[in-house]
Amino acid sequence: MTQALESAHPDMHATTAEPAAANDVGGHRRTPSALQPAMKRRFPKYSDLAPLMQFKKPAFSRDARLRRANTIWDLRGIAKRRTPKAPFDYTDGAAETETTLRRAREAFLDIEFQPGILRNVSAIDLSTEVLGRLSRLPVGIAPTGFTRMMQSEGEYAGSQAAEAAGIPYTLSTMGTASIEDVAAAAPHGRNWFQLYLWTDRDRSLELIERAAKAGNDTLMVTVDTAVAGARLRDVRNGMTIPPALTLRTVFDASYRPTWWFNFLTHEPLTFASLSRYTGTVAELINSMFDPSLTFDDLDWLRETWKGNLVVKGIQTVEDARKVADYGADGIVLSNHGGRQLDRAPIPFHLLPNVSAALKAQNSKVSVILDTGIMSGADIVAALALGADFTLIGRAYLYGLMAGGRAGVDRAIQILEKDMARTMALLGVSRISDLSPDHVRLLKG
Repeated sequence: MTQALESAHPDMHATTAEPAAANDVGGHRRTPSALQPAMKRRFPKYSDLAPLMQFKKPAFSRDARLRRANTIWDLRGIAKRRTPKAPFDYTDGAAETETTLRRAREAFLDIEFQPGILRNVSAIDLSTEVLGRLSRLPVGIAPTGFTRMMQSEGEYAGSQAAEAAGIPYTLSTMGTASIEDVAAAAPHGRNWFQLYLWTDRDRSLELIERAAKAGNDTLMVTVDTAVAGARLRDVRNGMTIPPALTLRTVFDASYRPTWWFNFLTHEPLTFASLSRYTGTVAELINSMFDPSLTFDDLDWLRETWKGNLVVKGIQTVEDARKVADYGADGIVLSNHGGRQLDRAPIPFHLLPNVSAALKAQNSKVSVILDTGIMSGADIVAALALGADFTLIGRAYLYGLMAGGRAGVDRAIQILEKDMARTMALLGVSRISDLSPDHVRLLKG
């Protein structure tokens, strides 16, 4: 039988010999003793192991914790562990099914960057001009309400971090530090003030005058809050201002003692522009804000405010054009971080059409974008598609909750590093060199 197989397959012996022949070197068969020394097995010496056994001493300080955060998502994870559920969810959550927020974040992922090669990117310049002044980075801090509820340093941490970074800081009407105190905390920063127009115009006028006197050069009026959105996490958590001590919150405090210690040992929450208020967030919005606002109110604001006027909450091309016609110096494409109308338009998707429409009518209006930004790459993509500037809300609040002022600094550092790396890999060294050619929308 063996002979039969051999006669049927005359090359059989040659085939089985090939692996051995592969070990021949210079016509001589290679034996195990001829293997390179590095390939021989041996018992490791202590001198070989010692360099590998330099264990770092565990570090549990705030600074060490923040250094381990390499992304905004990392900061969010730290913030969630250190902040009670109600204030964390107030920051993290959105309206109804939270579809808008999810889509806004996904929009930045559903792109393809188009890099250029063999460009000199040895020096990256992230500075840009916004509303007549230079910003060291193309991102500012958006207005956020009840900020000292997230972490006791609140608006003071945000404004001082922005001042140190050379970027604008926007104080909210619903902020928990006064216009004057924020200006004093960051005297060399660029401070903007965000206004909700109230049914009581005299009170709105008082705020405008205070903002001007405190040195704010930009007034940002928010126009997407005719009524409060259905923020269901807040409803389920029984979220009130200030936070109420219930059995649930006491239990929550048991493993987040630092937050409660800071909250209880600092000045109680007060508002930038209101008397003390007790109740739910939705009740506050519905009792105070004016649902009868029209474009004609922009005429009153334009006459009253002499600095830059920015309108926040633009969600259609038509409204962007109309606001520009009413004399706004800037618009913020924003759906309020998904916190008002669920399934609202996504600012990033809207951006190319708005930018093109304003350019077509030779408008000098600055186009600013917020909602969904979680990385420096997101910011670069927005700038490439036509934004002049961007704002971050949750991204900096995650840093605040993770580590106070140092956490906000870390959030800005992460975004700056992301932006510089992304631009270098795109082959771009200046913001002004970014264009739609650098980004392709995969869908939306």
